[in-house]
Amino acid sequence: MATTSDIRNGLCIRYNHDIFKIVEFLHVKPGKGPAFVRTKLKSVTTGKVIENTFSAGHKIDDVRVETHKFQYLYNDGEFYHFMNQEDYTQIRLTEAALDMPGLLKEGDVVTVLINTEDNEPLSVEMPPHVVMEVTQTEPGVKGNTATNATKPATVETGHEVNVPLFINEGDKIKIETEKGTYKERIKD
Repeated sequence: MATTSDIRNGLCIRYNHDIFKIVEFLHVKPGKGPAFVRTKLKSVTTGKVIENTFSAGHKIDDVRVETHKFQYLYNDGEFYHFMNQEDYTQIRLTEAALDMPGLLKEGDVVTVLINTEDNEPLSVEMPPHVVMEVTQTEPGVKGNTATNATKPATVETGHEVNVPLFINEGDKIKIETEKGTYKERIKD
């Protein structure tokens, strides 16, 4: 058993007969009244995100997890298939277990959280950023850069990202996986 002082991003807990991963948290100490922790929880089975507030010192049932490196192989429409890099065993996960499935390229190495009690995979943690090639976007209009204007661009996996006007087809860009947003253009 853990308490609210043990809450951190990525911690898996049992709550309402399901296993949730903590996505965001904030310790709040109001001037009047007791302290509490405001959290955003993502269900590892359904992918649904809920918000919850725990009072300070509240006992939470944490789930012991192990992390393993897996390589993304392919998506068959229903499941995403991964291979363990140590023993070459394969697992398949639903889209709900993935934070940003649109940013996964075949061959990418990700971290999979596995429940130590029953060896079931819980969720996939992407690297902090990925580099993708822009496959389709409108050409930028010269002189239209006075504001922070953006335009939609499709990357090689089919995912759409808003990018600055100077990005063209064929450019490689760095995308932040946590939010799915453009970070910077990569020079070759």
